Amino acid sequence: MSEYTGVLAVYKPAGFTSHDVVAKARRILGMKRIGHTGTLDPQVTGVLPLCLGRATRVVEYIQELPKEYVATLRLGLSSDTEDLTGTITQTVDEVHVTEDEIRAVLATFKGVISQVPPMYSAVKVDGKRLYELAREGKTVERKSREVEIYEIEMTEMKWSGAYPDITFRVLCSKGTYIRTLCVDIGRALGLPGVMVELTRTMSAGITASHCLTLEEIAEHKEAGTLEAHLIAADAAITHLPRHTVMDDKRKAALQGQRLSLRYVAPEVKESGHFRLYDAQDEFLGIYARDESGAITPVKVFAQV
Repeated sequence: MSEYTGVLAVYKPAGFTSHDVVAKARRILGMKRIGHTGTLDPQVTGVLPLCLGRATRVVEYIQELPKEYVATLRLGLSSDTEDLTGTITQTVDEVHVTEDEIRAVLATFKGVISQVPPMYSAVKVDGKRLYELAREGKTVERKSREVEIYEIEMTEMKWSGAYPDITFRVLCSKGTYIRTLCVDIGRALGLPGVMVELTRTMSAGITASHCLTLEEIAEHKEAGTLEAHLIAADAAITHLPRHTVMDDKRKAALQGQRLSLRYVAPEVKESGHFRLYDAQDEFLGIYARDESGAITPVKVFAQV
């Protein structure tokens, strides 16, 4: 086939940036139109959904959805990058902390919290990425941002010499910095903290069980079986409501005409984006109800 269309769940290996994974996938699949749905640091492993072909048009909707991570935090030392890739900036001689104390502190992070993006991050300040400034030895003031922690729980505690390693699972909103969360958890315990390891276990409802490694993708491409592993674009955005347009208005919907609410079922009662299908269950695209109450196209996927 000339071009694949759909969402391909990749299990990102350590040592690759998200852009590296996209570049590798482009070479394997022989296509340019590929986009990823959320940056992972090079040392981080786990779920990285790629949107292929026309499915790149749903990247922004997938990016907005919650993500789940399993992280390991080491208490007793800190670094300038908030993880072990950086220079150690602080250590303590010994750590006295109990599992109950850690669980109690973790519980305080549930809900909406404020984070200051780390200097070693891709956030832009005055047109320059923070990690670029950090590499120049500069530190600039960063605005705090609100993120949400939906679930957080400790799964393991073990000692690495004088320091305890705390492994926890967290379900959080887009834009949450887990490295910073580790540092803030340590601070709440009165200790320096650093992230030791991080794996993204779920992104937008896509889990590790859905994922293929880059090697497996190459094998399926060669065997002609990759298509069976793609997630349809509309199946990746099921958080958007589903509506159906009447058959005699299908063509008008695909041509971008504004439609009356009476042609769509169930009734679209609120503003916001939704998935629109025809009577034969073909996905037509993403539509919205405008201020006047008419149905208008946002992104059309089907052909007239």
